[in-house]
Amino acid sequence: MRFSKEECLKFVQENDVRFIRLQFTDIFGRMKNIAITDNQLPQALEQGVMFDGSAVPGFAGVETSDMLLLPDPSTFALIPWRPQQGKVARIICDVKNHDGSQFAGDPRYILKRTLQKAQDKGYVFQVGPECEFFLFHTDDVGQPTTTTHDSAGYCDLAPIDQGENTRREICLVLEEMGFEIETSHHESAAGQHEIDFKYTDALTAADNIMTFKYVVKIIAQRNGLHATFMPKPLQGVNGSGMHINMSLAKEGVNIFNHPEAQGELSATAKQFIAGLLEHIKGITAIANPLVNSYKRLVAGYEAPVHIAWSPMNRSPLLRVPSPRGEGARLELRSPDPSCNPYLTLALLLEAGLEGLNRGLQVAEPVNINIYNLTSEEEKSLKLDRLPSNLLIALEEMKKDPLIHSTIGEHIFTKYITAKTQEWRDYDTTVHQWEIDNYLKIY
Repeated sequence: MRFSKEECLKFVQENDVRFIRLQFTDIFGRMKNIAITDNQLPQALEQGVMFDGSAVPGFAGVETSDMLLLPDPSTFALIPWRPQQGKVARIICDVKNHDGSQFAGDPRYILKRTLQKAQDKGYVFQVGPECEFFLFHTDDVGQPTTTTHDSAGYCDLAPIDQGENTRREICLVLEEMGFEIETSHHESAAGQHEIDFKYTDALTAADNIMTFKYVVKIIAQRNGLHATFMPKPLQGVNGSGMHINMSLAKEGVNIFNHPEAQGELSATAKQFIAGLLEHIKGITAIANPLVNSYKRLVAGYEAPVHIAWSPMNRSPLLRVPSPRGEGARLELRSPDPSCNPYLTLALLLEAGLEGLNRGLQVAEPVNINIYNLTSEEEKSLKLDRLPSNLLIALEEMKKDPLIHSTIGEHIFTKYITAKTQEWRDYDTTVHQWEIDNYLKIY
């Protein structure tokens, strides 16, 4: 259910809701919140709530630190695990400057602006994310370990899948919060899980991704476990991705579908693919934002490495899943769940729209197993690769004007500065691998 302001206030009054968490997302994809009591909600919905923007990395400096959270009542939801007397709810907020003007560094605004651009052309961008995560044991003081909760594999059952009960509880809580869960299962690596929720418009999908990560972590904690969306927490096994399924609709019709065309894929879909592939290098620093993200994007662990597409096979960066028809969609396999979903979806849409605007021609599909290519075969197919580390990805981001124009000067500058420092910190750290391999020998 989507609430209006009036419905929101009425529900709070009639259902003993005493606390409301005003949630928002920073430029690095981390959820933040400020709590208010029910008495403050009418004023918050009308005027917003002030907070210190200088305390949020990437937002504001101390000179202009006063900022405003403006709740979006349509996102109101009860938090099911909180007390039933004096209930707790959440509302997702837009971030404004202190005078109520739009803050250019609000990731949710960036996506809304891009969606409006698409809507002006009659397009609705629809998205279905596939979020993977690991469940680990905690130690005696509640700190996370990297000891997995089970030794199961893809789609295994209990008792091998010891995370089944926690995963079921997560699904039930999400449904109480308004999610429509489609599937859930154990993933390939020990301790790894996936829960998929309903395909929807892109803004709702991005809001849902943030809520999903929050719920997964809380329910895992309540079960004595630690859930992580770190892309590659364990060496030698598959990492966690966040495959993004997407399509465009116009006047309620999926315009990626063309039953008579080869592969049942429209020219519009192929132009959209061409735009995505042209800009994916620049997008990667946003879709794969951590130093650790690039430990996942390596050969041998079912993650994409080459920039290619296919209407049938799972090994390229982008594939066209079955079935087609009104369900026709594209699946981009490189993003991981540590990314900021608002910025990532905005960039994917902008890239695809540019493919439409310029009438880009997509390269020939690659219908062989790219995972097993030799270097000679790779050269003969003229395949390019995704950036192999965060520094290279940031350089590609700087070179692509579409990234700058989509996310704006504020986020572009703040993001590159912070992520460049993150790379430097990593690059100058002496790691255990170096100690193990060099200390005795040299």
